[in-house]
Amino acid sequence: MTQHTPRKALVIGAGIGGLAAAATLRRAGVEVQVFERAPELRPGTTAVSLMCNAVLALRTLDIDIAPGLDKRGEVFDELKFLTRRGRPIRTLPFREVSGRLGASNYAVHRADLQQTLLDALGDESVIACGATAAGFVSGEDGVEVTFEDGRTASGDFLIGADGFNSVIRRQVAGADEPRPGNYACWLATVPFTHPRMSKGYAAHYWGRGQRFGLADIGRGRAYWWATKNVPPGASGHLRRGKEGLAGLFAGWADEVREAIRTTPEESIVRITAQDRPFLPRWGTGRTTLLGDAAHPMLVSLGQGAALAIEDAVVLAQHLRATADPVAALRGYEDERRPRTEGLVAAARALSETEQLEGLLPALARDLYFRFVPLSKLTSQNEAVLTWPPLG
Repeated sequence: MTQHTPRKALVIGAGIGGLAAAATLRRAGVEVQVFERAPELRPGTTAVSLMCNAVLALRTLDIDIAPGLDKRGEVFDELKFLTRRGRPIRTLPFREVSGRLGASNYAVHRADLQQTLLDALGDESVIACGATAAGFVSGEDGVEVTFEDGRTASGDFLIGADGFNSVIRRQVAGADEPRPGNYACWLATVPFTHPRMSKGYAAHYWGRGQRFGLADIGRGRAYWWATKNVPPGASGHLRRGKEGLAGLFAGWADEVREAIRTTPEESIVRITAQDRPFLPRWGTGRTTLLGDAAHPMLVSLGQGAALAIEDAVVLAQHLRATADPVAALRGYEDERRPRTEGLVAAARALSETEQLEGLLPALARDLYFRFVPLSKLTSQNEAVLTWPPLG
């Protein structure tokens, strides 16, 4: 690729996507300023799966985050699907695919992933906290962002990486209503061991209208999440404390009940399961979107963090390849839309299947997943995990 004169990028948001964008753009020779609305760069309290496609994508820019993830997170070589009582449905082996592709899949605390990306960035001084974007003006020669406290910042182009409720997205594409997932979700990370949890343990437990996930995230810690169906449009209104949550999962596998029991009430985070309609246009002029600001998705595929990192890599590649930032931004969007749109739709479809509540539909789901040829499941997984994406 041809190297061009460095330009200045304004990145709104210092989450996974924003930090990845800052690291990749600096590697591509672009000056970066990152603006984060929180008063300080706080680590997240939950965890994520960081799949090998993200690790492989970063390596194309000579950024290797695997050593940091090996130190801070935990590799998982398989994903178990179990009944609510812990009986096997199916196990998805990842070791062979990961070995063939050349990178591992990780379960990692958000704080540890954040630190790994900060290490890749190499210069935290480019991050300004306490800066809430209010809007932007894009012109022929650059873009200016205005912040709620009256400050302004100017650059050659703007990247909205400000998450699900993105201010930049709202100005680019107009306000849109979230699409409810129709289930409530609780998450926690906690020091936890259990006889059924081996090193690198990762499992999903399926009930009727309920799920539970449990994963080893390294250093004696576990990440768990729980879901419960709610009436359409009501996923933001179901309130249950720890005691109520324990009641919802009474009779489930011992490790499920024990994970809830040992988690302090204040450590349980409740989120609304939702995504947004997929945008046909991510940007205008010298502005574009990245990560959850562009394509928020339900969590069933475990690809949200990886797709944000993929976005950052592809954006950097386009900006490194051309001196025209507007052409680079549109090229990035055109390349990313097909893959992200397909995975957003796949995540919603899988979520609807996993949350089936009727007795017969849930039984049919379990039987299908138990007996579908492993080669089909492996092929589907490999298509998602491969980088560059399969044509």
